[in-house]
Parts: sequence; C-alpha cells; structure tokens
Amino acid sequence: MSKESFKVSGENLVNKVKEIINEGNVRRIIISDKHGKEIAHFPLTVGVVGALVLPVFAAIGAIAALVTECTITVEKDDPTPFGE
Repeated sequence: MSKESFKVSGENLVNKVKEIINEGNVRRIIISDKHGKEIAHFPLTVGVVGALVLPVFAAIGAIAALVTECTITVEKDDPTPFGE
C-alpha cells in the first residue's frame, strides 16, 4: 500500500478529493488540519462511484467550510502484476 499527501486550502478540498477518487485504487482518504491532527477519514472500497460517494462529498464540504488549510493523505492499493 502506498501513501501520498497533498496540502490544499479549504476551498479546494472537495475538488481535490473528487480528482483523487477519479484516479482510482484509493483505499482511504484522511484529512488532517494544518497542525497534523486528523479531522476525518473515509474508507473507500473498490468500485465506489456515483451516489455512494455523495455522503462523503457532503462531509468533506462541511469540513472545507471550517478549515482554511489542510492535508489530504491518500492510501492506495499497490497494483500487483497479474499472476503474482
């Protein structure tokens, strides 16, 4: 499993999360404040799309309204070659 982190402003939070989810292979998204304290985390299963992610976006929108700066940490499944 690999991790990536992105620093974003609150106003760009929802758009960045949408972009990350559209890339695929996302297992979990963790949102932390500018001091590194975890605000929320969202486990995502493979194939989560459409209406199933709307509650996640609503929660992220509420968080975005409260924070000016945050870090998104993304845990992704590492693709393994077929047959291993």
